[in-house]
Amino acid sequence: MCGPYPRSRRYYQIREFQMASSADELESEDPEDELELDEPPVQSSQANMPERIYDINEADEDSKAATLEQLCIKEEDAWWNQVPISNLDLSSNTLTQISPRIENLTTLTVLQLHDNALVSLPPQIGKLEKLVRLNLSHNKLKDLPAELYSLPELRHLNISYNLFIELNPDISNLHMLEFLDAGNNNIQELPGGIGFLVRLTALLLPNNHIKELPPDIVNMRSLQKLDLMKNDLSSMPEDMGLLRKLQCLYVQHNDIKELPDFEGNEMLNELHASNNFIECIPKDLCSNLPHLKIFDLRDNKLSDLPDELCLLRNLNRLDVSNNSISVLPVTLSSLAHLISLQVDGNPIKTIRRDIIQCGTTRILKTLHERAQAKVREEGGAELAGVNSATAMGMPNLPGNMPDKYKLRHSRTLAVNLEELTNVPDEVFQLAAAEQVHVVDFARNKLSTLPNGLQHMRGLVTELVLSQNIISSVPPFISQFTRITFLNLSNNLLNGLPDEFGVLSTLRELNIANNRFEILPNALYELQGLEILIASDNHIKALNVAGLQAMKRLSNLDLRNNDIDNIPPILGNLTNITHLELIGNPFRQPRHQILMKGTDAIMSYLRDRIPI
Repeated sequence: MCGPYPRSRRYYQIREFQMASSADELESEDPEDELELDEPPVQSSQANMPERIYDINEADEDSKAATLEQLCIKEEDAWWNQVPISNLDLSSNTLTQISPRIENLTTLTVLQLHDNALVSLPPQIGKLEKLVRLNLSHNKLKDLPAELYSLPELRHLNISYNLFIELNPDISNLHMLEFLDAGNNNIQELPGGIGFLVRLTALLLPNNHIKELPPDIVNMRSLQKLDLMKNDLSSMPEDMGLLRKLQCLYVQHNDIKELPDFEGNEMLNELHASNNFIECIPKDLCSNLPHLKIFDLRDNKLSDLPDELCLLRNLNRLDVSNNSISVLPVTLSSLAHLISLQVDGNPIKTIRRDIIQCGTTRILKTLHERAQAKVREEGGAELAGVNSATAMGMPNLPGNMPDKYKLRHSRTLAVNLEELTNVPDEVFQLAAAEQVHVVDFARNKLSTLPNGLQHMRGLVTELVLSQNIISSVPPFISQFTRITFLNLSNNLLNGLPDEFGVLSTLRELNIANNRFEILPNALYELQGLEILIASDNHIKALNVAGLQAMKRLSNLDLRNNDIDNIPPILGNLTNITHLELIGNPFRQPRHQILMKGTDAIMSYLRDRIPI
């Protein structure tokens, strides 16, 4: 016997609050589609929710009267095609309140209420125990009901652009929270106990009035992005290094006078500290941030730059414009990856203005020429890490190699822009004797990995060989038992040896700008790999089964390849939190979805997995 079944919806979206005559007219089968409803808009300064929404999971009159024969004729109404509503989008209306009946929608996982006129939320919102994402941005909220802080599954909370003057200390009860955006409010201080949000990966607090950070903020050991721009901070915690996973830090437009040395923040990629009152760059900072790519210090009070900036070997962009710098250190010329150097607005006296106006390449060339000239003048004495073989005590070595002191101090062997086609074994023997663990031969003309590199197989943790002409990787790469970071980008590679798969310690691999047509099978054996950058190749298809075996993979960059199909089951790889697919010839997901970010892409794919 066939009984009535509820006509429920997985996704429910209302735009412009145009009222419809029945629940059927509110249906949207595709989460991408913006719902256009049929009746003219309600003429009212305050919009009200259609009461039918709160009962959407209950049977309506049609379904109660439906017979088995009728359901079979109209298959979309059959019970086997009905799923409970999980996504409710009520954004961009003029809602001033939400009915307590919201508690009926217990299957909701996503609730979008942004861009309304809400002044409060009902306590019953705490009954939505499956809620994962809640967007309340662009409203008029001053506080949240206490019951909200007991939501056991909430991972994403956006309360930006409201009227909060403080965060409720109970926010620390949201133990599953991974993303919190409270920017553009009037928050004066952060509550003690906020450090209990140990799963938080992104904390966004821009455009507030925070004067001091609580000491326990450094307990957020999962934090990757911290945005504190445009606040009233005068200092930063000295133990910032406890945030070991921090990748991006935004503290521009504050009142900071001194930067910490960031000891322990080795993962930091971006440091934005413009428009403060910073007077100097700590020398230790330069040695503690080996992966820093963007360093923005414009509009501060800097009077000089330390020679130790050369230790920021992965730096892509350095902006020190509008300071009081009179001399640029020649050591800047050894930064092989520096593509943008901004020095406008400084009283620089050692470089002609016309050279500065020519831009980064011309400035670095001038500094490089001066470094070489000084080496010649001083007969090969140490200068910015570029020394003669005599200074090393090994007269058969090239004069462009670092000396023992430099190797011992920095634990780094870095020789760039020297057009090297090979590196003598003795160089690696010396580096091994000095316990060097970082090797960087980017921007040379190496065609393969130098054989002498094997002398350092038990030491190397980071190996950078980008922008060479390497066409093959020798099997001895498998001997590097401590390597965590490998950059082989901008070469001529189309494959990797089978032995590559034994690199169990490898955490980040960059093979962008090569000639790969598929991701090599050896990659799928890298159980510890977290970041894989394979953009700008010729990859044609995805091996989802292989990617599924990479349990720790969280960042996958496949931009600008030849992928013509994205399998929906890719959406099941929930460990991937950052996915880049733009620049491929596939038609679905559409570009609009790709631009919304990883969550939107993965949700789109999951919705298309055949049942």
